[in-house]
Amino acid sequence: MATKPDRIVLIGVGGDSGCGKSTFLRRLHDLFSEDLITTICLDDYHSLDRKQRKVTGITALDPRANNFDLMAEQVAQLKNGESILKPIYNHETGEIDPPERIVPTPIVIIEGLHPFYDERVRDLLDFKLYFDLSDTIKIQWKIQRDMAERGHSYDDVLRAIESRRPDFSAYIDPQKEHADVILEILPSELPEKEGGFKIVKARLVQKESTSNYDPAYLFDRAISDLCWRPKFSNSDPELTFCYGHDQYFEEKVSFLSIDGEFHPKDAHNLEEKLRNTSERTYGELASLILKRTEFPGSNDGTGFFQVLIGLKMRQMYERLTGQVYEQAA
Repeated sequence: MATKPDRIVLIGVGGDSGCGKSTFLRRLHDLFSEDLITTICLDDYHSLDRKQRKVTGITALDPRANNFDLMAEQVAQLKNGESILKPIYNHETGEIDPPERIVPTPIVIIEGLHPFYDERVRDLLDFKLYFDLSDTIKIQWKIQRDMAERGHSYDDVLRAIESRRPDFSAYIDPQKEHADVILEILPSELPEKEGGFKIVKARLVQKESTSNYDPAYLFDRAISDLCWRPKFSNSDPELTFCYGHDQYFEEKVSFLSIDGEFHPKDAHNLEEKLRNTSERTYGELASLILKRTEFPGSNDGTGFFQVLIGLKMRQMYERLTGQVYEQAA
């Protein structure tokens, strides 16, 4: 029988479908072994199956299609180190399958559409991360994924996005106010590439009040609205890395942004100018980028900041548990 952890670190990861949550969770496995992390997909707390949602016209984004009482009860049990019988939502059949037993590990991640919606769940979380995808990029990514991988037509993709928009705006998007860190994926301010393909600007918003999280910064923390345009031969000629201070839902935040694409081998040049990265050794951030160049976003700020957040989460885990974690080779 596994030893009950002395302290469960509970992390929430929120955002719309297709916003990068899955890629981020895959990146975490380069920092934490699988036996250290339990991931709970909050789709499993759907109270209406696919047929029921179709009949009632209630989408999965609507709180009425989800069992928040059970979610709050079971998340509290996990936080206390207790095992649960978690329901399973079967994405292939659209039905709710018999439950499975979950034994919590030292880190439990709840991810999905509603991790911060219910105050009972929100108050249990040690760290809250939200992926905020702009409409322009959301359409581009959904078209790339659904047309290439799922055989959907362009019109089908647009209809699906539009049908979700009211409930997304009402129930999902407002949750970002509660997040400690928000990764915004925005249209680039640089010229479009050939063929009209839009590159992205990634902006990492870091709340100054977050416990056990030390915001990263560029060059000098005291300087605001600082931008650096490196000149890398294999990168966008106008690649721009910025740092500054701002207000986010009336809270003080600092932000980092990377606009444009860079060659993954240039990640170490970007990292060199970054401070407070929570790395163990110099170059760790860049090496993690290079390790997974096949992952989406490895040549722009999306992947760069996902790795940085992972390093911050490792530091937070160590501070909360008092243990230094060493990933097995």
